[in-house]
Amino acid sequence: VDVRSLRLYRCYYSTLCQWCLGLTIAVVLLLAFVERPSSLSLSSDPRRRSTHLNPPCGATESVELVCLVVFALDLAVKSYLIGWDEFRKNKWLIGYLVVISVSVIDWMLSVSMMCDERLRVRRLLRPFFLLQNSSLMKKTLKCIKRTLPEIASVILLLALHLCLFTMIGMLLFAKTEDPEKNEEWNLHFRNLPTALTSLLVLLTTANNPDVMLPAYSLNRSYEPTVLMNLLTAIIYNQFRGYLLMSVQTSIIRRRLGIRAAFQVLSCLGDQTHPPVPQYNSQLLQRLQQIFSHYYLTILGNLVALANVLCIGAVLVLNADKSVADRDNVVMQIINLCFILFYLFEMSNIFDGFLTVLLLVTPLLHRVFDLLQKLRSQTSQSLSDTHVDTDPHRDVCSSLPDSCPLSCPSSCCVQVVYYVYAVFGIWLFEGVIKPPPEMLSECGTYEQLGYWPNNFDDFAASIILLYDVMIVNNWQAFLDAYSRYTTGWSKIYFVCWWLTSSVMWVNLFVALILEVSSPVNQLNQVNQ
Repeated sequence: VDVRSLRLYRCYYSTLCQWCLGLTIAVVLLLAFVERPSSLSLSSDPRRRSTHLNPPCGATESVELVCLVVFALDLAVKSYLIGWDEFRKNKWLIGYLVVISVSVIDWMLSVSMMCDERLRVRRLLRPFFLLQNSSLMKKTLKCIKRTLPEIASVILLLALHLCLFTMIGMLLFAKTEDPEKNEEWNLHFRNLPTALTSLLVLLTTANNPDVMLPAYSLNRSYEPTVLMNLLTAIIYNQFRGYLLMSVQTSIIRRRLGIRAAFQVLSCLGDQTHPPVPQYNSQLLQRLQQIFSHYYLTILGNLVALANVLCIGAVLVLNADKSVADRDNVVMQIINLCFILFYLFEMSNIFDGFLTVLLLVTPLLHRVFDLLQKLRSQTSQSLSDTHVDTDPHRDVCSSLPDSCPLSCPSSCCVQVVYYVYAVFGIWLFEGVIKPPPEMLSECGTYEQLGYWPNNFDDFAASIILLYDVMIVNNWQAFLDAYSRYTTGWSKIYFVCWWLTSSVMWVNLFVALILEVSSPVNQLNQVNQ
């Protein structure tokens, strides 16, 4: 280490240089509000909005070029300070170099096309500048990465139960010969995608747009008031007693760990599992070894999955047929094979009871639909794997440890909003146009006045994503964009709901619970 490197190090990490770098990152992120299509309009409502005030070609590109030069200098200084050997091992710096290179190439293409292109890849890469500049955000991402198995297990379990209840709903509300009794089938269970969507929208809460949109339709400046209500509550709950928590958490967890260890040791004698029976016959010993192997459990789960897929295939094929027109002979034979497998494979009393019930029910009632309804319950054996592994048992306990600080978590949420907003502009810009005749059907996008919720500019995209995250009737958005585009648009909104409502909202709730948990844990230890 020479004197020149030390001076460069002190200059780079000085307050002035770090503030300049942070300001550059903020400027390059805020360019999305000014670039084409710009958010410089009084309202995002297409019925009231005038022409977008787009800046002239080269204005935002010049500012962006200055920002890219600053990022290139930042990369050069970091690479010089840590050395070439450490640079090759640092994935963040290598990604930094790739993002800057791709951004420069995309910037040159934009200038050569006179700023007339719609697809700008560099807009999607801009949040990376925010991520790589903060060590706390990198640690937060590592924590979230460790919780991804638990989050994936929650989503998988949610999808499993959603599919099961969708099948049950399609069986309960199947098409009949009487048209007056087909109203529920026609509205919600006509086909598998419609049934899945109908049950999925029941999982959300709140009706924020119904309260917010009348004022937001007149002037978009009213929206920060609504956003600050949520942000203020989150910030207050996160930092309440934060200093006390940081001091007590390590001590409390150590005490609880020691106490839990002694509790486990004290109760081991009462919870011993019965010994495995021993047989003298070599044949029985061989059979015991085969049927107690872990691969047999995997085979049972695969068979249960195949059974669920068969039921789903039959429901899709017979969705438009009445009960009387369905041919169930083949499926009866297939289900009989599955039932016989479950009869030999059952490992507990509950599975055995269901299997025997499946055999007795067709003999008593001779109704194949009732057999299918009961058969769908045996697919619950797929969830047995969630209980057999530690990550699935601790799916909620490790979430509070994933986000120890609120600021990096909030920045990660901003990055996710930014990326989804850019994707939304690419996919749905300008697709929502007010028709000459408005639909009067209750609960639709048009009747509710959700016109300001669109992807015509970056600011409107952020507000739409926020509303979809917390609204309880977001099926209005699914229905509208399915009608104005295609049914594949539902994938975008469902992915956003899973990312925002299921993952990020739960992380914030876990963060709030972690703030108040040390006091409760201390009281339990004292008691």
